[in-house]
This record gives sequence, C-alpha cells and structure tokens, in this order.
Amino acid sequence: MIEGRIIKGIGGFYYVDTKDGIYECHARGLFRQDKIKPLVGDIVDVEAIPGQAGLSGSIVDIHERKNRLIRPEVSNADEALIIFALKSPDINFKLLDSFIIQMSMQDIPVTLVFNKKDLEGKERCREIRDIYEKSGARSFMISARAAGDTEEIRRSLSKGVNIIAGPSGVGKSTVINALCPDAGMETGEISRKLKRGRNTTKHSELFRVSGREGVYVMDTPGFSSFTVPDMDAMSLKAYYPEFFPYEGKCRFNPCSHTHEPDCAIRDAASLGMIPEIRYMSYSELYGDLLARKRYQG
Repeated sequence: MIEGRIIKGIGGFYYVDTKDGIYECHARGLFRQDKIKPLVGDIVDVEAIPGQAGLSGSIVDIHERKNRLIRPEVSNADEALIIFALKSPDINFKLLDSFIIQMSMQDIPVTLVFNKKDLEGKERCREIRDIYEKSGARSFMISARAAGDTEEIRRSLSKGVNIIAGPSGVGKSTVINALCPDAGMETGEISRKLKRGRNTTKHSELFRVSGREGVYVMDTPGFSSFTVPDMDAMSLKAYYPEFFPYEGKCRFNPCSHTHEPDCAIRDAASLGMIPEIRYMSYSELYGDLLARKRYQG
C-alpha cells in the first residue's frame, strides 16, 4: 500500500502525490456506496495497478480528516493564505473579515497577504497592518513580482496544505507561480492525460512549493461574495480578538455591541482603541446574521 495526498480531483480521476510520483487513481466503489467523496487534501492509501501506462492505482482508504471546508472544498487545511490587493481592486474589509471568521471557526491559522504595495504609500501600508495587528492573523505587505517578497512568503508557509484565496485580480496567480514554478508543467501533464485544457475547470488543486518538502499551496477560484456560516449573532464577537480586553465592561450583559448604551466596545472603537473598520465590519456581519435568522424563520 502506498500513502499519499490527493492534489487534484477531476472527471472521476484523483491525482495522488506519493514518494514515488503522482498516481492517477479511481476511488473504489465502496466510497460511493457509503456516500464518501475523496477531497483534495485527503491523505489516502493507494493500491498500485500494474501493467498500466504511467503510475495508476485505486484509492482504498481515506485517513481521518482533521478538518473539512466547503468553500473551497478541501480537507486537512493547515493554514489559509488570504490575498487582497491594497489597491486596484480596493480592499473589501467585510469580505476579508468573513473569510478570517470562517477559518477561525475551523481552527485554521490565517496569514494575510496584501499585494501591490508598490501602488500605495508606506503610510497606507502601515495603516492596514495596524488594523489587523490584533486580529489574530499575521500579515505581509508585498509586491508579488518582487522575488524578495515572495521568498519571505515561501519561508513562512506551514507544512501541509496552505489554502490561497482572495478576490479576482489581486495577484493570486502571480504568487502561486513564484512559489511553485513547476505548477504549470504538472497541471499540463494532467491536462494532457484527460485531453482537457488547463483553464477549463474551476476545481481546487494542490501544488508543491519549490524548496519546501511537504508544503503545498491550493489555488481556489476567485470569489466576490462571501458570508459567515450560520451562527448565533451573539457568538460573532468571539471572532474579534480586539474586543477581548473590553468584554464584561459594558452596562448590559450580554451586550451585542451594536446599539446598547454604555457599551465598552463601541466606546473603544470611537476612541480609536479598536480599529473603526473592524468594528464596522462586525456591525454589518452582525446585522446580516440577524436578517438571515429572520428570513429562515
């Protein structure tokens, strides 16, 4: 039996990265009977099929998953690398915070990468860094075409699966190409086997990071709208670490921190002790959760 990680699934085929190379596999019918779908990121056991051209096999077992995400559909994520542009397009803070919250709910550490620093001044870069300093996510300011900047990202990546996500036009492809120079070649090889073009699918895919053994990044389709998962609106504040020093100091307990008088969180935001943009995104997301609950009845 050969152990490996699924790096891509398309057209009923699964591509498993092993110490011997990439196996093209089918999943055994047992998984379909049990309604289990292999996912990109799964650690699996492969049984080789002799006599086939290239490396071919069957997936016979899926190891226990430590997490599973729906969007992007992936398992065993170790870190989320969220890329936004500082400019062109401008940062959608509500969208950014929504993604941080979803990752936090899965206990997946987040690294924020703000690209196109060459289009903004140093003061704006410091301002954005300061906004997220106490969010629980580390952040980098980069120009994706600068080798030194992408090398810093390469060194910082966690071993295992690093999700790369963000809106369209922020430079995700440039970052991936810098981290994984062979990604296009590997994708092309798989595409030729299936007689498909490289850009005909939106499936998630893992790429090996050059110079970092056991480190992968996962490309995901760009997204432009994103909401936090269903939760009680009063639970939302647990995902804003900046609020923690002021919790319990409001007049009312519990306090939603949105409209109540003598609210320590609102006061801290008005005084600049909590970044205003973070408080605003919290308020909007809180309202979204209430509206969703009313709509669902």
